[in-house]
Amino acid sequence: FGGSGEIRTHGGLSSSPVFKTGAFNHSATLPIDRNYKEYQSFQLESAIKALKIRLLDKIWDMPSTKPKTAKTIMASNPCEVPFGELTAAGIYLDLAYQSITSPEWQELFKRADKSNLQKKIEGLFTGAIVNPSEARPALHTALRNLNKTPVLVNDEDIMPAIAEVWQRIDNLCNKWIGVTDLIHIGIGGSDFGPRLAMHALAHSNAKSQRNLMRIHFAANVDSAELEQILSRAQPNSTKVLIVSKSFTTSETIHNARAILHWFKENNLTNSQIQNALFAVTANVDGAKAFGVDEENIYPFWDWVGGRFSVWSAVGLPIALQYGFDTFKAFLQGADAMDQHFRNTSFEKNLPVLMALAMVHQQEKHQGKAFAIIPYAHSLELLPFWLQQLEMESHGKSIGLNGKAGLGSSPIVFGSAGSNAQHSFFQLLHQGPDVIPVDFVAVISAMSSLPQAETQHRVLLANCLAQAQALALGKNTDDPNQTYLGQRPSNLILLKQLDAFHLGALLSLYEHRAVCLGHLWNLNSFDQPGVELGKVLARPIEAALNETDKASDTSSFDTITAARIDFLKKPK
Repeated sequence: FGGSGEIRTHGGLSSSPVFKTGAFNHSATLPIDRNYKEYQSFQLESAIKALKIRLLDKIWDMPSTKPKTAKTIMASNPCEVPFGELTAAGIYLDLAYQSITSPEWQELFKRADKSNLQKKIEGLFTGAIVNPSEARPALHTALRNLNKTPVLVNDEDIMPAIAEVWQRIDNLCNKWIGVTDLIHIGIGGSDFGPRLAMHALAHSNAKSQRNLMRIHFAANVDSAELEQILSRAQPNSTKVLIVSKSFTTSETIHNARAILHWFKENNLTNSQIQNALFAVTANVDGAKAFGVDEENIYPFWDWVGGRFSVWSAVGLPIALQYGFDTFKAFLQGADAMDQHFRNTSFEKNLPVLMALAMVHQQEKHQGKAFAIIPYAHSLELLPFWLQQLEMESHGKSIGLNGKAGLGSSPIVFGSAGSNAQHSFFQLLHQGPDVIPVDFVAVISAMSSLPQAETQHRVLLANCLAQAQALALGKNTDDPNQTYLGQRPSNLILLKQLDAFHLGALLSLYEHRAVCLGHLWNLNSFDQPGVELGKVLARPIEAALNETDKASDTSSFDTITAARIDFLKKPK
């Protein structure tokens, strides 16, 4: 036996045996002596399959005198794969600075196999109940299933309903003439995804091909945000998209009512107001009662989680601003990553590898934080989207079995590079905690300025240098100038930032999240922890609204009661 997964035979290395451990194929490259070539297709493979799997652990520790090929490395250590070998949907992943050894990777693969991760992946695509607390599947992947392969929910194919929404979105893109403003009202998953996509694609070629309207996002119940939007919008040529799965979300409904008042103040008739209102919701009756015409209501199914919903009509602003073909390319990129995730062995599977690396680093360093740094200004909102995806999905301590989970989401933070270097990178380099980092970069420049290529090379140089510094560090006699290094990171590289690659990138992180939840034994698709604060806010709001009399605060704890009383005193 040779090192790094190689098997020695007859003084040489054979050509392509495959170790099969559960769902994993561990390949090694072994050129055979010429006298044995007739055995290559059958004899060698049969012999290798007959080897005891218990010997695998010994393989990795033995020295090798033969150079590794990419295929050998892929099997033994994804961190050593030549750059460009780990790729899917136009995205490259480099794990080189993770510093995870071959034995450690093999243990991670065994762990994933033992947990039945492949079964979880397949269930995600086929409508299995992956959200047990709400007894629901999570079929956001069906929303970008452009081939319309049947997907069954309660024995009914949901693809015709999804295709109908695609057609309606396409039709709407060709109807809006003379619209100057679109106000998108939503919060959380109804806001982060479309807001990110709109910002990320603002530089794209699709922008110049359409008569652009102004897109405004109103999420916060703080009226200051909405006031700024209304000061710029033109009431007679404004459309409003109200996005709420339940159509009861407090912040969203307050903002929608405020816009109704604004319309009336500007002398719009009831008919004009109704024509201006659109909704994306699962509560059609609630939207109709609010005044939205049924023809202007787009469905939001209960098998789509809010933070996974940008692929639905929640992403309507993408199509309206950049055209349906751009929205379709966005879905195609996500679907390409879906197919990679579903059909690729774990050793080459980008979301799986990223999840396993995260679990490994978190356990090795008792990590509580994770940073994502997109070296692309157009992706500056990516960390905010990922914060909800990860921390709302996995900010939990109780697992699926009602007992303590096997892990939990780290605190996710980040901002665009190179700005971030002048903010919190001091902590990343010399802080006491090891914080894994994802560096996200784009090969192509994203502006048309004469200096674009030069400045883009500066941007990429900073990205690579920061990863290098975190990994390798610097030793000096001055402790204050010493960088310990050994700080793990990934490099995620997009060929270009367009709708296709953006869709693939978001899908990549969605699937990583699913893997993490599975490995931690957590439900990635519910969020019970957000409910208590909402419930407690209602009586507090009622007490604050009693401005003409003293409130009965006896039902509140003493601290909250004192705060309510203080806020109600004349200032």
